[in-house]
Amino acid sequence: MQEILFDSSGELEIKPSARSSNRDFDFYIGKWRIKNRKLKTRLDNCTEWVEFEATQTNQKALSGLASVDHFYTTLGGKAFEGMTIRLFNPKTKLWNIYWADSNAGTLDKPVVGSFEKSIGHFYSRDSAQGQPIIMLFHWDKTDPDNPVWSQAWSADNGKTWEWNWYMYMSRMN
Repeated sequence: MQEILFDSSGELEIKPSARSSNRDFDFYIGKWRIKNRKLKTRLDNCTEWVEFEATQTNQKALSGLASVDHFYTTLGGKAFEGMTIRLFNPKTKLWNIYWADSNAGTLDKPVVGSFEKSIGHFYSRDSAQGQPIIMLFHWDKTDPDNPVWSQAWSADNGKTWEWNWYMYMSRMN
């Protein structure tokens, strides 16, 4: 895992990889079938996983500086929709990834980062269950037709991580 750096005020210091570009998510354009594996509860030593299927569509936007996807599934017998907006900043060479869903109706704080070859690391300070966390999105596009996204939370500034969601994608088209 990539080392986490902090500035003098304790904020995350996120630097782009030398190869970071607005084409990093081009592999993800299209339609996807997703097998999800998500911890039932988080930050309480839970070992019970919930598994469910989903579909997703992804397209480029803003002349290639953005990627937008729509995630569809059923959770607890109810339709659920999520949306990700990924924005590439050509000045900083960092991606800002935002999430919104049909339960909350709000845009989450972005996770920020870049890819080093086929592995992407994206971080954010956030809170969960009333405690501060660092959130990590990990992208593995080693096999671009079957990428894997995973999420981890750390409640101790990155010393330990709870991996709490995995998405195994398969290209549909």
